[in-house]
Amino acid sequence: MELREHRSSFIVYFTLRIIVIVMLILQLLNRNYENVFLCALTLVLLIMPSLVQITFKVELPTTLEIFILVFIFAAEILGEISEFYLVFPFWDTVLHTINGFLAAAIGFSMVDLLNRSEKIVFNLSPLFMAIVAFCFSMTIGVVWEFFEFVMDQIIGYDMQKDTVIHVIRSVTLDPAGHNVPYVIDNITETAVNGQELGLGGYLDIGLIDTMQDLIVNFIGAFIFSVIGFFYVKNRGKGGFANRFIPRRKAKDRDFLKIAREISENGDDVKDVMRQNVICQKTSESAREDSGAGSEASAMAVPGTEGEMPDQFPEEVEEKSSEDS
Repeated sequence: MELREHRSSFIVYFTLRIIVIVMLILQLLNRNYENVFLCALTLVLLIMPSLVQITFKVELPTTLEIFILVFIFAAEILGEISEFYLVFPFWDTVLHTINGFLAAAIGFSMVDLLNRSEKIVFNLSPLFMAIVAFCFSMTIGVVWEFFEFVMDQIIGYDMQKDTVIHVIRSVTLDPAGHNVPYVIDNITETAVNGQELGLGGYLDIGLIDTMQDLIVNFIGAFIFSVIGFFYVKNRGKGGFANRFIPRRKAKDRDFLKIAREISENGDDVKDVMRQNVICQKTSESAREDSGAGSEASAMAVPGTEGEMPDQFPEEVEEKSSEDS
């Protein structure tokens, strides 16, 4: 039943998992144990969307789930092992933009689930929900840059990629020792300890890469925050946003719970599904009846929004004038 509901995402998951396992075996044969670790980490990360759905009883839209799976594969397998970060200079920028978009979607959905929760009194306006989603995404982006910096400084990686530049400005190079930037432009050669590096310019150590990552993360987060704002403003009618915002699982869609009830009670699958659907429809009709009842009471009570125009006082005045 769960497989039927998420057939597209399962096909993507299964395909990517097979590719990663094959890649893991190849890296193991080549004795490249660092890449073996990356493959193992990717296999774990690919399980996370399903684990989140089961643990927190939320329904990830198929589009969002596929985006997350492809993003993990593109970052770890294609980016690191296949060296797409070097082959395609835009690869890192695209991934950080998507990361900002997806992180904003996840942050937005967390607030949206709290807003719709019956147990927690938590209600934010669409603007504040968009701000929270944006801040959540930017926080994820900043924390990731912290992680890259720590890995470079302690482990000795080069996750914050370097950039060849031709102009530098630094107050450290000012001959007078003042707080005035000293400019060196048209740099075509750089030598370290008398050895020419052959870069054709000066080497920026990670700063430009970090700022570019944060800027594109900002763009992705801002785009989805705007989409989420109009989604809530229009009471969840946005078709595009619905594909990226998780929802709480309905009772008739909690297949793990249904399977557990069937195994415990020995009930038939169709009977359990039918009972859940009937319960859900009953609760929805009761909710509609209560809404209709409140509208009817508003029509009956003077001074309310649905009050009918009062024409009786004019008739009373006419009768009293005739009697006199």
